[in-house]
Amino acid sequence: MTQDADIVIAGGGLNGPALALALAGAGFKVVVVDARPAPARAEAGFDGRAYALAIASKRLLTVIGVWGRVADKAQPILQIKASDGLAGMGASPFFLTFDHAEIEEGPMGFMLEDRYLYAAFLEAMRASSVRLMSGETVVGQEVSAEGVAVTLASGRVLRARLLVGCDGRGSGVATRAGIARVGWGYGQTALVTAIAHERDHRGIAHQFFMPSGPLAILPLKGGHHSSIVWSETEAAAAAAAIQALPDAEYLEALRPRFGDFLGEITLAGARFTYPLSLSLAERFVGPRVALVGDAAHGVHPIAGQGLNLGLRDVGALAEVLADAARRGEDIGALTVLEGYQRWRRFDATALALGMDAVNRVFSNDNPILRLGRDLGLGIVGATPWLRRRFIRQAAGLTGAVPKLLEGKAL
Repeated sequence: MTQDADIVIAGGGLNGPALALALAGAGFKVVVVDARPAPARAEAGFDGRAYALAIASKRLLTVIGVWGRVADKAQPILQIKASDGLAGMGASPFFLTFDHAEIEEGPMGFMLEDRYLYAAFLEAMRASSVRLMSGETVVGQEVSAEGVAVTLASGRVLRARLLVGCDGRGSGVATRAGIARVGWGYGQTALVTAIAHERDHRGIAHQFFMPSGPLAILPLKGGHHSSIVWSETEAAAAAAAIQALPDAEYLEALRPRFGDFLGEITLAGARFTYPLSLSLAERFVGPRVALVGDAAHGVHPIAGQGLNLGLRDVGALAEVLADAARRGEDIGALTVLEGYQRWRRFDATALALGMDAVNRVFSNDNPILRLGRDLGLGIVGATPWLRRRFIRQAAGLTGAVPKLLEGKAL
């Protein structure tokens, strides 16, 4: 088979470009197929959509040449405060504070707007050997002993040794490979927007657990803007009704939940919604196919770990493929790809189910569960070694960490 690339990546969101840059840095010839026109997203104005990047994710972005392009736009996360309570009634007496001073690595993470991160990926790909095909979609794949033939919507066929699905929860790559999914909805919708506030957030992220779902208040660069992810029940169409409100009434619904600790608040960005669910691929690999990010595991945003999980996939897959190439092995062979699956499947599934459990325990008003979770917050808050363990885990510093997430080249 005459090959157009070593690896074709379906999906140009964030995980796809990250994997492409990591693989290109290891000497692979890579093509990224992105259904969207590349410049449109990179040139978007402020809308408040942002990501919480763990320390380990920052290290990977540094190695692949992205972090230096966005470092001045990132907001360090210096504290995380978690509390339980009711809208309009404030938090319970039990709360939990994580402080960056409890670990040696510096800030626990960084908040970075989507528009900056994607633009940095685009610039880095243009400066690399990665070939980006924008406005194209993968519609077919045919696996053989020699490689995989990837058919695009335009009719063009790309031939490679491996196809990687970075194409989200509804992954066409996974479906065509016969990889089934398991999962369920949470009966919640995330309402996402940006808020301007009177007082400086001081680099503190807040997670307020309410019976209808958690509210995350995430600090953005500059001190007086935050991104919010407001999970609201779909029962009686509550979330849809809130989203349909005019801006002034939307704010009135938000204020009792947000509180007044940052002073007066106003809307500062567009408003988005998306349904919340758990979605896990039954396998992460198949013959000449691998899944990364949401294509492998879609999780609840309760801890902001979605992108970080995907970047751990990126680091692991890139390392497995680079090592296999050095040994002279076929990078698309199932025996090689199963090494990636063994590395990532348990960790990703455990975290996904852990977040599922946290959401179920906190998103209700059962008095017994409320007492139990409040005591749990109090115990963790009063136990320094346990707090430190949680911080290091959220920062991506525990477990079998891929080289790229340690800040090392492949």
